[in-house]
Amino acid sequence: MQYRKELDKINSYKPGKPIEELRRQKKLTKIYKLASNEIPFQPAFIKNVVNKELKNINRYPESTCFYLRDKLAKNFKINPDSIVFGNGSDEIITLALKAFIDKKDEVIIAYPSFLVYQIQAEIFGAKVIKVPLENYSYCLGKIAKKITKKTKIIFIANPDNPTGTYINQEKMDDFLKKVPKDVLLFFDEAYFEFAPEDFPKSIEILTRRKNMIIARTFSKAYGLAGLRIGYGITSKKIAQLLNKVREPFNVNRIAQVSAQAALENKDFVKKVVSFINKEKSYLYKNLDRLGVFYPKSATNFILVDFKKDTKKLYEYMLDQGIIIRELSGWGLGNFFRVTVGTRTQNRKFIKSFENYIRRIRK
Repeated sequence: MQYRKELDKINSYKPGKPIEELRRQKKLTKIYKLASNEIPFQPAFIKNVVNKELKNINRYPESTCFYLRDKLAKNFKINPDSIVFGNGSDEIITLALKAFIDKKDEVIIAYPSFLVYQIQAEIFGAKVIKVPLENYSYCLGKIAKKITKKTKIIFIANPDNPTGTYINQEKMDDFLKKVPKDVLLFFDEAYFEFAPEDFPKSIEILTRRKNMIIARTFSKAYGLAGLRIGYGITSKKIAQLLNKVREPFNVNRIAQVSAQAALENKDFVKKVVSFINKEKSYLYKNLDRLGVFYPKSATNFILVDFKKDTKKLYEYMLDQGIIIRELSGWGLGNFFRVTVGTRTQNRKFIKSFENYIRRIRK
């Protein structure tokens, strides 16, 4: 059988274990999923717009996401033609690679970071240059030194996944001075809504530097992970190129109207961010009490350095009905990632984690 040989070295992305799968495996009735950085409650107001749109499910969606595009453009005060929509912001990553990468081009990523950058870049035949994190953060100076004439795209997850750390405005401004204009900068801002005040004003940067893409999503703070909708903000020319390689009906009707409603309900995101910050403080306090290290997070998850292999911990947590993210796929066998949940979920996690620590210390 003939196939693309690039696939031989690809390790497929493995998402966090679904609730349904754990329920089938363990026959549990109560399961807490703290693995995939979803918010722990539903945006209930979305149900009304979903119900209204159901009458149209026999019709294809608008390929251009016209009304959602218009709302986003007004929200950010940008040209509607500079927005590209994807089946989650993951697809914006794929579209950028599909549009710009030729075999033997170089793509620079930090490591560890979001695994999809490397997986998709290698699928398209790019050479991936990995720059290790320092103190759980991007080392922008070292990234800049890796730029060559073959460098086509630099991916920057800000805030980062899985560490939760972020690059501030000052560091980003300094980095931009070192990056040639012909290198495409891809800012993955999936956790933008959780970021602090000194976070880079990337849309303003876009007015000065056209060769960049800002990817954001409705999956995190907006609570629409199950509908798969994200978007990219870029120059009009790059948007045209991405739309040429985009599937025509990649965002379904339900996702489009739900995202419109989410944008209109600004109070919901404010409540989500406030809730997450409060519960994150609760987790910090208890992780400190248990004597484990974690970098402070600018997201809705926390990376925990357990100092020991986490596979047994992961299995123990599954037995307790708790799904955390085991990170051996990132090369972080002694770490795990936990999503900030409700107080009930967080309390259950801390209690189970504490019980496990006691067990292994006996």
